[in-house]
Amino acid sequence: MNNKFVVMFCVGLFLTSCSTKKDVVYFQNAKSFETVVDTDTFKAKLKTGDIVTIYVSTLDQTVTQPYNIVIASGGGAQLIDYLIDADGNIDYPVLGKVKLVGLTTEEAKELFKTKFSEGQLLKDPVVMIRVLNFRVTVAGEVAAPGVYPVSGERVSILEALGMAGDLTIKGRRDNVLVVRDFNGTKTYTRIDLTNKEVFNSPVYYLTQNDYIYVEPNNSSISNASGDSRLATIISISSFILTTALIFVTRN
Repeated sequence: MNNKFVVMFCVGLFLTSCSTKKDVVYFQNAKSFETVVDTDTFKAKLKTGDIVTIYVSTLDQTVTQPYNIVIASGGGAQLIDYLIDADGNIDYPVLGKVKLVGLTTEEAKELFKTKFSEGQLLKDPVVMIRVLNFRVTVAGEVAAPGVYPVSGERVSILEALGMAGDLTIKGRRDNVLVVRDFNGTKTYTRIDLTNKEVFNSPVYYLTQNDYIYVEPNNSSISNASGDSRLATIISISSFILTTALIFVTRN
């Protein structure tokens, strides 16, 4: 009976120190061969503080020179970039103040085409716009926390976590926080990566300068804080085990 007590105690202590499958597996309610049609039409919108580059071309390249200003850079030349100011504008050659905040890049392109056409400045221009400082920050219980640049126009939270090396075993998967700032207004949204409904979250696709935080699970918090209760439990457990083993040996 004493031997059984020792074994059961050790097994219980081991089980309480381990994470369960339910804690770490993503998309647990997704069924095999389940098909879901992606109807998401998310497009990132330009924000205050974004830095954009704008290139304009027509059949006659000489008439676009005033709009494609270049500066020397590293022995070569590059287009100047434009900062969207606190009022949501950029100061653009010839056109002056152009309000871009709240527009997608496609909408911004159409805006420039309209302005060029209405002012009879350019005929059938092609406008290319790119955000230069699109980045996201991933922090907390991930393998490689940091700030990650995004080369395209959108990135999903799964891709961002992948860039950061994925969550560690100590990261809480059911309560990931996304902090989003749009022109001074912050929103806080929590998502559950263990549920397939994450794909329908309004923060599944990230925007410029989104902040993703993966909080530690309970075992991680306990270890990091050096919880005195854990030390006490270990001491008591050692005492009980030692006493039990001595008692078993004598009998």
